[in-house]
Amino acid sequence: MISRARFTSGATLLALVFAATFPAMAGASIFGKKKVEQDTMPGRKLTQAQNALIDRAILREKEVIKVVKERAPVVETYIQNMKPDPILLQVPVSDEHHLARVDFSKVINDDLYKENKGNFEAKKSKFAFFKNSLGALGGISSSLRLTFHESGFVQMILMDSNSFDRQHYSFTFIRNDFLGNIPTAVFDVQPVSGKREYGRFFGRIWVETRDANVVRFNGDFAGSIQTMKEFYHFDSWRTNVQPGLWLPTSFYVEESDPRSPSSTLAFKAINYVWGYVLRVPSNNAENTSLDVVNAQDVSADAPDLSPLGAQREWVQQAEDNVIERLFQAGLLDAPSDFDKTLEALANNILVYNNIQVSRPIRVRTLLTEPLESLAVGNTIILSKSLIDTTSVMSADGAQQMGNLNAVLAFQLAHIILGHRLDTKYAFSDRLLFPSTSVFQRIPMHHTDVDNTEAAKKASELLSAKELVGGQQYFGLYLQQLQTRLKQLPALNTPMIGDALIKSDKDATFWMAAMVPKGIKLDMKDLKQQGAMPLASFLRFDPWTDQVVQMHTSFEPILNPRDKMPFEVEPVYLKLTYFAAPPPPTAAPAGAPATSGTPPSSPVTAVPPAPTIGSADTTTQQTTSPPVVSPQ
Repeated sequence: MISRARFTSGATLLALVFAATFPAMAGASIFGKKKVEQDTMPGRKLTQAQNALIDRAILREKEVIKVVKERAPVVETYIQNMKPDPILLQVPVSDEHHLARVDFSKVINDDLYKENKGNFEAKKSKFAFFKNSLGALGGISSSLRLTFHESGFVQMILMDSNSFDRQHYSFTFIRNDFLGNIPTAVFDVQPVSGKREYGRFFGRIWVETRDANVVRFNGDFAGSIQTMKEFYHFDSWRTNVQPGLWLPTSFYVEESDPRSPSSTLAFKAINYVWGYVLRVPSNNAENTSLDVVNAQDVSADAPDLSPLGAQREWVQQAEDNVIERLFQAGLLDAPSDFDKTLEALANNILVYNNIQVSRPIRVRTLLTEPLESLAVGNTIILSKSLIDTTSVMSADGAQQMGNLNAVLAFQLAHIILGHRLDTKYAFSDRLLFPSTSVFQRIPMHHTDVDNTEAAKKASELLSAKELVGGQQYFGLYLQQLQTRLKQLPALNTPMIGDALIKSDKDATFWMAAMVPKGIKLDMKDLKQQGAMPLASFLRFDPWTDQVVQMHTSFEPILNPRDKMPFEVEPVYLKLTYFAAPPPPTAAPAGAPATSGTPPSSPVTAVPPAPTIGSADTTTQQTTSPPVVSPQ
C-alpha cells in the first residue's frame, strides 16, 4: 500500500497536482478494507432520453478538450496541511502556493492516460505512483520559486482527454439537480469491465440538460475500487464562458487523516484556472485596425510640457508599462465595476482628509492568493485574497468597511508621499518575456523605510472622523492573522508587492499601531468574526479575467468551528448560462474622442458611500429542473 504521508516542501505540488480525486463515491472505503469490485454499477437501465443526453455529453466533452488544447491559461494551486485542534476541530499547520502558465497543447497527448501500474510497482519513491499513473510529466519553473507540473493538472480538469466514451465507460442515472440556475442530470461513471486501466476516471458527473455539457465532476482516476486508495479526492467545476462553451474554472481537493480519531483532514487545497484568452490568435492581431474611431486631431492645440510635467509623464509611462504587462501576464484583473467601487472608497479617504492628487486614483485586483498590496503610480493593486479575508460581514449583511479602508489607506499613503516605481520600467524592454512563461518577479515592493513612513501616514488618514470608527475592525483582523502567521507563510509571502508583515523573519505588522485599537480576539465569542475564509467575497470570470462581487446569504455562526479564518474551503459555484455583455453606449455625434486622464482631481463633495457586500436574502429557487427521469 502506498504511503500517504503529509505534504512536505518539494514533493507537495507533485502530490497535490495529482491530488485530484473523488469526494463523492458513496460507500467506498478509502483507508479501510478493500471492497469487492463489481462489473456494473447499481441502478436502473438508462432511458432513451438519458442515453441521448450521455451521447451528446460525450460529443460536447470532445469540443471542450479541443478548446483547452488551444489555450495557455494561468493555473494556481494553494495547499493547506491541517492538524487537530481541541476548539476548532482542525487548523492549518503549513501551506504552499504554486502558480504557472500552462500550454495545454504540450500537455494533452495520447500517452497521458496509458496504464502504468507495472512501472508504478517498480518505483519505490514516495510519490512515484503519481508520475507513473499519468505518463509524460512536464514542468515550468520560474523566478517566483514556483514549479507546476502540468500533466497532473490535466487530470483534474478533464475526465479523460482521449477515451471518454461508451467503449470505455458505463453510466448510471442518479437524479436531477440544480447547480445555481442550471438544471442538470447526475450520473455515476466507471470504466467498463476490461477497460479499467490504472488512471481511468471513476466518479460522478453533472450534465446540464439544455446543451449536454458536463458542468461539474468529482471522482478519482484509479479505474477500480481497489486502487482508489492510491489517489486523492477532488471536485471540479466549470463555467459557461461563451455560448455553449463550459471551461474548467476551479477544483477543490481534500483528504482525511487516517490516523485521526476525529474528522480531521490531512490537507485541503484550492485550484483555479483563468486567462483562457491570454494567447491572442495571430489572425486577430494581424487584422486589428490602427484607426481611432471618431478621433479628432488636436495635436496643434496641445501645450508644451514643463520639466516637472515631463518628469511626471516619464513616471506615468513606467507605471502604465507595468500595469499593462501585469494584465497581459494574467495576474491583474480586467477593469470591472467592482474596481470602480474600490476607487470610490479610496477617493473618499482623500476627500475626508482634504487631499488632492495630480491624477485620479485607480484600483485593480491581483487575481492570486497571497495577501499583498501595491501602489503603481496612482494605481492601487489589492490581491483577491486580501479583499476576500478582510470582507467581514455583519449580521445585517453589510460589510465592515474598516478593513478595506485600512489596506487602501496604506497604499494611498505611498502615493501621497511620492514613493514611486523605479522609472527603469519606462523602457518597454524591461518587461518583455515570453507570454507563455510564468510571470517573472519584478521587484515592485516598497522599501522598509517607505513602508514605515506609509504606515504612519495611513494612521493619520484613518483618523479622520468619518473613518476612525473602522480602525477597531482592522485591529481585530490583524490579531486574527497573527495567530496564523507561522502556519501560513506562503499566504503571507507576496509575489510582487507589499506584505502585511515586515518580512518572513520579522512578523511585525507594518500597521501594528492598529492592533491595540481592535477588541481582544476571542475565538469562542460567536459574535466576533476577525477574518473570513478564502474566496468569501469575489469570484472571477476565467474568460474575461474580471472579478465579480458575490451576493451570499448570511450564515449564522453556531460554534467556533464555523469561523475558519484564512482557510481553504470547498468550491460551490452558482452556475449560470452565459449572457452577452450589453453593447457599449455610442458617443454623441460630433463629440471628440478622449484618452488618458484629466490633469487633476480636485476635492469635491463627499459622494455617497458605495454599498459593498449586501446579503442575498432572496429565497432559493424551488422550480424543478427538466426531468431526465429514471425508467
